Amino acid sequence: MSAHNEKIPDPKELEKEIGEFLSKKFGGHVKLLSPMVLTQEAVTGKPKETVRDKRKIQFNLKPEDLIAYLDQYVVKQDQAKAILATKICTHFNRIRRTQEEPDQLDEMAGGIKNNVLMIGPTGVGKTYIIKLIAAKLGVPFVKGDATKFSETGYVGGDVEDLVRDLVREANDDIELAQHGIIYIDEIDKIASAKNLIGADVSRTGVQRALLKPMEETDVDLKVPHDPISMMQEIERFRKTGKRERVAVNTKNVLFIMSGAFTELIPIIQRRLRRQGIGFGARIASTREDVDILKHVKAEDLIEFGFESEFVGRIPVKAVFDPLGQEDLYQILKNPNNPIVLGKKLDFSAYGIQIKFEDAFLRRMAELAFAENTGARGLVSVIEKALLDFERALPSSAVKQFGVTLEALTDPAGMLQRMRSTPDDPAWRKVFERLADEEKASIKDYLQASRKGLTEKFSLTMTPARIDIVASYYVKHVLDTGNAVRRIKGCYDEIKNAELYFFKNHDINIVLEEDAIDFLMEMIVESAFELKDVYPRLNAHFEHGLKLVREKTGRSRFFISRNALINPEDYIRAMITAAPAQG
Repeated sequence: MSAHNEKIPDPKELEKEIGEFLSKKFGGHVKLLSPMVLTQEAVTGKPKETVRDKRKIQFNLKPEDLIAYLDQYVVKQDQAKAILATKICTHFNRIRRTQEEPDQLDEMAGGIKNNVLMIGPTGVGKTYIIKLIAAKLGVPFVKGDATKFSETGYVGGDVEDLVRDLVREANDDIELAQHGIIYIDEIDKIASAKNLIGADVSRTGVQRALLKPMEETDVDLKVPHDPISMMQEIERFRKTGKRERVAVNTKNVLFIMSGAFTELIPIIQRRLRRQGIGFGARIASTREDVDILKHVKAEDLIEFGFESEFVGRIPVKAVFDPLGQEDLYQILKNPNNPIVLGKKLDFSAYGIQIKFEDAFLRRMAELAFAENTGARGLVSVIEKALLDFERALPSSAVKQFGVTLEALTDPAGMLQRMRSTPDDPAWRKVFERLADEEKASIKDYLQASRKGLTEKFSLTMTPARIDIVASYYVKHVLDTGNAVRRIKGCYDEIKNAELYFFKNHDINIVLEEDAIDFLMEMIVESAFELKDVYPRLNAHFEHGLKLVREKTGRSRFFISRNALINPEDYIRAMITAAPAQG
């Protein structure tokens, strides 16, 4: 800040002043195409984090909206997605209502939280789905492993460390951290066994130590055994002369537990047999295992080895289905799956584009299913299949890699031929075929999600725009949501060009939808860049439309796709057809 304490201009004022300067200096050849965005630090002189401290959580997402979001990324698990989306949405909406009407709602329902217990085998997407939900809500998320608590003879510190980790994940925004999600995996490993003494003491201790944080407690951010924490406290005291306690309250922190719970099945089966409900015969399939687990009750978990108070604090239960071979294939075919996108990023880091043949993905699903580790098996089999190519191709001239079954049946031979003949048209032909197949698959996916995408991004997903988004997806490494977001941003900037044209020439041009689609197609196909749109409009239409305005008095013009392709014909037709101004 200067000595004169001059007021920092508003961003809109800056945009106007810079636009006028560019117009005077360069005429119509250089324009400001996007609003200037000043960081909070630039405006206030304070770091961004200090501005967030008093922000209240703003959350009003509905369960069906969250389910629709999860459906874009998670294959199968319909019942689990429905349970998690419903109860987590309710948890955060209740927080919002409590903040809006504290006197009426603060003590409702006895303060019971929708803490969740997820049950299911490894690799079915339990962690993935919670990460997606936390990201969608914009709340901090931390994960811990219950087995580590047991191994350390845990007394209380580890769970509190997870709460402190929430603060770090929230960039030291304590209020935001107090609305975070703590996820504890392998919770079934801390159940006590009735016939053991010794190790069970620590397991029961872990359960009891979790009781208060799962309900409500204050966790001091100062850690007595942490030298850094103590030094920070000393520094604060030196500056302020006060001992200030900084704590995180866990009242609104959501706890989500998960585990495989395979040994729970016989317990449920015995109870069902006693009650005459069925499932009395020997378990014959994984499907029956899941059906039995879906009947789980609190009494089963207590018999399994959990304290009754602990079970009482996890009222919501979601059972995940095991994944079959077809499910694993569908995961790979999902355009938002992080496995295929991750491999695309790996090769993209070396400037190599990669596309996958459908037959290759089916074989990957088959091999992963044989490993019996769920979706985790997909990562390992794909890494194994492509490791030699990832090692060798970056040192070659290859820039496009079409992954076919040959990469599995004859990897050494295929790699040798690719390195020795990188310019062989056959390689390009394979790559283009796979790119076309990927685009067709993406178009089908976007068409099926058309309604939700239109509402989410405020961009009407016409067939033409579905084709544009699919083309953009094929050319870049990103998920479909970000592909639509980029095209929506492109759409908005093109609309801004209309405003700039009016500001500079006092002529109102309206780009028709087919014209906007044409410009977006050209940008996606790299015919020109987004920053070139206004200069092109200016060059093609400024003088002609001014001439039409002088001749007819009109100052509003609709620009179609054909007008963009043949601007001279468009101008000539208007001048010829329009009567002279009287």
